[in-house]
Amino acid sequence: MKRVLFLCTGNSARSQMSEALLRKLGEGKYEVFSAGTNPASEVNPFAIEVLKEKEIDTTGLRPKLLSEFEGQTFDIVITVCDHAKQECPTFPGAKKIDHWSLEDPAAFQGSHMEILTVFRETRDEIERRIKEFLLQGKTMNDPMSSLKL
Repeated sequence: MKRVLFLCTGNSARSQMSEALLRKLGEGKYEVFSAGTNPASEVNPFAIEVLKEKEIDTTGLRPKLLSEFEGQTFDIVITVCDHAKQECPTFPGAKKIDHWSLEDPAAFQGSHMEILTVFRETRDEIERRIKEFLLQGKTMNDPMSSLKL
């Protein structure tokens, strides 16, 4: 089973949505984790809400500090924010590192509905990238062979 770690700063929105989406869409073929370089105290409630809209289980999602994964190996580490990419240009134990530059939906300010819309857009972009990632793996018989999206 391939091990994937999604990494961002707060581990409250983008990396959490990435973890939950790959866990569901990967159909048990991946061991999926997420972490943050400076994790928040809780998963962003908007992230939870937009995942539940897609009937994605959010049980057990919690912000985790990157150091929880020290000494572990991963087939791929994917940074989902530019700040995490700068802080972790290399990751000991990663066979491959990739970067998805995603805007932080938690930084958006507006009405409840406007914020929810931004979170949905981010969720949908992550879902698109994960589906492309999974499709590349099926086409090439190696899910980690090419991840440049």
